[in-house]
Amino acid sequence: MPLRSLENSSSIPSTFLLSGIPGLEHIHIWISIPLCITYLVSILGNCMILFIIKTEPSLHEPMYLFLSMLALTDLGLSLCTLPTVLGIFWVGAREIHHDACFAQLFFIHCLSFLESSVLLSMAFDRFVAICRPLHYASILTNTVIGRIGLASLGRSVALIFPLPFMLKRFPYCGFPVLSHSYCLHQEVMQLACADIKANNIYGMFVIVSTVGVDSLLILFSYALILRTVLSIASRSERLKALNTCVSHICAVLLFYTPMIGLSIIHRFGKQAPHLVQVVMGFVYLLSPPLMNPIVYSVKTKQIRDRVTRAFCY
Repeated sequence: MPLRSLENSSSIPSTFLLSGIPGLEHIHIWISIPLCITYLVSILGNCMILFIIKTEPSLHEPMYLFLSMLALTDLGLSLCTLPTVLGIFWVGAREIHHDACFAQLFFIHCLSFLESSVLLSMAFDRFVAICRPLHYASILTNTVIGRIGLASLGRSVALIFPLPFMLKRFPYCGFPVLSHSYCLHQEVMQLACADIKANNIYGMFVIVSTVGVDSLLILFSYALILRTVLSIASRSERLKALNTCVSHICAVLLFYTPMIGLSIIHRFGKQAPHLVQVVMGFVYLLSPPLMNPIVYSVKTKQIRDRVTRAFCY
């Protein structure tokens, strides 16, 4: 069949089909219970962090302002996937209009890369606090923090904005079925009946210029922090300095580990069982919003004390 007629026979469908957990459709309603609890804890936890930081004047410092950015990003990630995930597991609503799918993947990827930027900003905050303590207040002013936040948001939006339009121009064969309960660029582009080389190259460029660069800069920041900490004579002071970084290190591991794992599976692990992809997808999207408020509430004394007072009085 000539290429032109083949292209004419394929068109963008009005809907894509999302997937739950393959083989466990008969117990989706039971699986929805832990998912609901996870979403509820994530949303309430991040709202609690934002409320505490807003209402406690002593927390209006750079470290906590960056933490509020992280909580906002995690809250956005939870809210943009909640409708489709719970729709599938509650009522089996698998269909999603292609425009809604492209919008969802835009927000998922934009917020994911924004979280990477925020984690890098928090690493910079820890670097200045430990390596340049006398200049901390003069370097990280509210104006500088605001500019860092706007630059992070601008980078994420600018890099992700072309993706929905690049996907929209493709024809899609048959009735495309996605592997997850939400839309991701890597998955949608694989369903296109066209040459996706440009999307592959641009997708790799986006990942390298965001996650790749950010993770390297975070490692470099902690190398400098470690060098400074090791030069401190007192063992108790060294431990005190490192303890201020524990929460951030946990947040970095919670974010980057599943994200890198899911990207590898989508791009190079096509033979991996479908269940592995689904589980990794849920870990990637649900674990940071769920665990970050818990980690910071446990490891940060000011927040822990505020939470304790709220529940004890």
